[in-house]
Amino acid sequence: MPGLLALVLVTGVWGVTFVQVKDAVAVYPLFAFLALRFGIASLTLGLPGARRLHSLGRDGVRAGAVAGALLAGGYALQTLGLQRTTVSGAGFVTGMYVVLTPLLAFALFRIRVGRSAWAGVALATVGLAMLAGVHAGSVKGDLLVLAGAAVYALQIVLLERYAPRYDPLAFTLVEMLFAFAVLACAAAPRLAIPHGWTVWGALLVTGVFASALAFVVQTWAQRTASATRTAIVFSLEPVWAAVFGYALAGDRLGALGFGGFASIMAGIGLSEPSAGTTLVRLRRRSRTA
Repeated sequence: MPGLLALVLVTGVWGVTFVQVKDAVAVYPLFAFLALRFGIASLTLGLPGARRLHSLGRDGVRAGAVAGALLAGGYALQTLGLQRTTVSGAGFVTGMYVVLTPLLAFALFRIRVGRSAWAGVALATVGLAMLAGVHAGSVKGDLLVLAGAAVYALQIVLLERYAPRYDPLAFTLVEMLFAFAVLACAAAPRLAIPHGWTVWGALLVTGVFASALAFVVQTWAQRTASATRTAIVFSLEPVWAAVFGYALAGDRLGALGFGGFASIMAGIGLSEPSAGTTLVRLRRRSRTA
């Protein structure tokens, strides 16, 4: 339960930053913004996390690097897709990691989920569709966003496997460093020192709270929470984005949006407890130890 509540708080932090990020990238290149965001996250975790890096070993560093590269790839694909499709459609397609996560967990590690989890997945997907309105976008843009959703799902699945093995702070530091490295390479032609509080304020909030602290919490929470349950909880992110958009930017949520919120909350309630997946994980670890 503490891990679940922590993940809900993470989605709230991600949701409130939508307005800030939207204003910031209107005046500063997006990939450069993402690179600096993860650079700040790396600096935030650097001092406390550097002392623990030795606990990871080569395998832990390699796992953190893969998770970081996936995180950067997911953001890059989603961004490229957003340039070619509608915002609401992209929000719905991104939320498809709710469906892709249990499928990838089974395909890669033969981790099965129960019927209640699939019911939760279905309700969360319906809620995302209601929230987004499922406006039509371009096929190319939607496919890019869908590829990004698959990468996000893979990152969640891998964390279910690796989070119990490694120190959350050290692991997340490596993840942030590699995400920064990948995005910095992509942003290199347009990477420059930003000006103005609009950009710097968004960078500090997203770098410290929405990246460094949020992904430490995710790694810690997934020591006990299943990948499927984590993905369902993460579907709250667009809900919070809509709520804060309504409160801070004058967006209208409407009856359909509130219905989507209710459907997602019902999906979280129906999703299976983490105990079953934890048992599977412990058995798997005992075989590979």
